[in-house]
Amino acid sequence: MTHAQHKIELNADRRTVVGSKVKALRNSGYMPAVLYGKDQESISLQVPIKEFSKVLKEAGESTLVYINIDGQSYPTIIHDVAKDPVKDNIVHADFYKVSLTEKIKTKVPVEFVGESPAVKDLAGIFVRNINELEVEALPQNLPHEIIIDISSLKKFGDQMLVKDINLGPYVKIEAEPDTIIATVQEPKSQEELEAELAAPTSGIEDVKIIEKEKKEEEASVEAEETSSSAKEKVAG
Repeated sequence: MTHAQHKIELNADRRTVVGSKVKALRNSGYMPAVLYGKDQESISLQVPIKEFSKVLKEAGESTLVYINIDGQSYPTIIHDVAKDPVKDNIVHADFYKVSLTEKIKTKVPVEFVGESPAVKDLAGIFVRNINELEVEALPQNLPHEIIIDISSLKKFGDQMLVKDINLGPYVKIEAEPDTIIATVQEPKSQEELEAELAAPTSGIEDVKIIEKEKKEEEASVEAEETSSSAKEKVAG
């Protein structure tokens, strides 16, 4: 299941500001960006930060975004977003121009909706195995997100598999059909939780036992070789 899509557009201007002057550009409400792609000359851009933030929230990095520059529209995918490591605000973006006649592969986030009876009524533990899935489609058919209803998980052990997802005839999921997306496990007892907490110690003990057995085996082999050598000397 995917969300219905509409045309997402973003206006941008060609950028001549570079180097240290980019800071002033950001302070004025714009950020630097670049558009590039196959058979596309790289174009330096400046885009309104607020408008870009809205588009990024709506499109993510898997939905088609039309960049309008000087009266021309370019179909693109937001290819990379750079953020300030301290302030966490967006400082730069890359737009990759795509062909509307060529399929591309990209990763799309998975969102779970609904309520699992196994979790609600039986206190089961919901286990998410996948956060995103790689899909192949024409750019205009790429979903923003994949919505999965977990209300069918009614008892412990029930699973959602890749083959249970229907994205229609134009989107192909690049994963094995039996890949587990999510499941519900039985609730764990206090004893099981305590056993898990003790697992690292148990692992260390297992390593010690293995090392001890290895040393004993090496000692045994060495003793056999010494004995064999002594016998050869006597025989000689």
